[in-house]
Amino acid sequence: MKPAAITMGCPVGIGPEIILRFFDSLSEAEVPAAPVVLGDLGVMARSAALLGSKSQPVAWQLGEDITPGTVPVLELSQLDSSTLHWGQPTKESATAMAEYIRRAAAGALAGDFSAIITCPISKMALCEAGIWHPGHTEMLAALTGASRYRMMMAGTRLRVVLVTIHEPLAEVSHLLTTENILGCIRMTADALRRDFAVEKPRIAVAGFNPHSGEQGMFGREEIEIIEPAVRQYAGEAMVSGPWPPDTIFYKAANGDFDAVVSMYHDQGLIPFKLLHFKDGVNVTLGLPIVRTSVDHGTAYDIAGKGLADAASLRSAWLLALEIAKNRTL
Repeated sequence: MKPAAITMGCPVGIGPEIILRFFDSLSEAEVPAAPVVLGDLGVMARSAALLGSKSQPVAWQLGEDITPGTVPVLELSQLDSSTLHWGQPTKESATAMAEYIRRAAAGALAGDFSAIITCPISKMALCEAGIWHPGHTEMLAALTGASRYRMMMAGTRLRVVLVTIHEPLAEVSHLLTTENILGCIRMTADALRRDFAVEKPRIAVAGFNPHSGEQGMFGREEIEIIEPAVRQYAGEAMVSGPWPPDTIFYKAANGDFDAVVSMYHDQGLIPFKLLHFKDGVNVTLGLPIVRTSVDHGTAYDIAGKGLADAASLRSAWLLALEIAKNRTL
C-alpha cells in the first residue's frame, strides 16, 4: 500500500510533539509501514531539538522512499519559528493547519496515500483562518464530497457512533429524526462489516432521555423517533434498542455489542473517554477515503513542555492501516 499520511495539526499545539514521540517508538518491523507527515519541516525540527528526539525530520516528496530513523515531512508551509509561541495560534499558523488537511484529503483521493491520520486542530483558529467548519469531520466531508458522514470513536472495548456531532445540547432533540437515526444505524453496520471485518454486527441504539423515556413519562423521543428507526432497519446486523443510556455503555464495554449508536456528542464520548482516554481513535464514517484521528485536542496548556502522550496517535495509525487493508480484501 501507499504510505499513510499524518497531518501535523496546529503548529503550536502538541501535534509536532506526539508525531516525534510516535516515530521514536516505531520498531524495526514497523518502519516499512511508516507514515509521512504533512506539515512544516522547520516546526518539526524545532520540536525535535526541544524533545531530544532520535528521529530526524527530513524533507520528503511523493514517491520517495522513507529512510529509517527519519521523520519524512512533505513541507506545505514555512512558518517563521521566531513568531510562533506554544499554545498561541496565529492566523498564519491556522492557515497552514488548514492547508495540511486540504492536501491530505486531495492526496488520499488521488491515491497518493492509503489513509490519513489527523493530529489535533483548534476549531477557533480554523474559523479565524476563514474556514467555517465546526471541526475536522465536517471539513473533510466537504473536501471529499461526502454528503452523509458520521463520527465513530473506536477503542478495544467500546465503539460509539454519533447521530448528532457538534451541536448545542438544547438543539439535539429537534435534530433527531427517524431517517437520520436509521441512516446512522446503516452506516454503522456497513462500517463494522467493511472496515472492522465484523461479519454479523451487534448494534445497540441508545435512548435520548433518562431511563429511555420510561414509556413516555420522561420524554417521547424514544417512542416517536428512535424506536421506529430500530424497527425499520432491515439489514444483516442485529440491531436493538432504544436502550437506557445509563446502562448500555456498560453492556457494550463488556462485549455484548460491537457498537453503540449514540444520540449526541457527550452521551457517547463521556463513557468512551472514561475507558479510552489515552488510546481512543476518531474514525470518520462515510468518506471515500480512510481517515482516523487522535481523540484529544491541541492541549495548548502543555504544548512545548515534553509532556504529551502519543498513545492515541499510535492507535490511530494502527487502525488506519487495518481499515485500509480490510477495504482491499
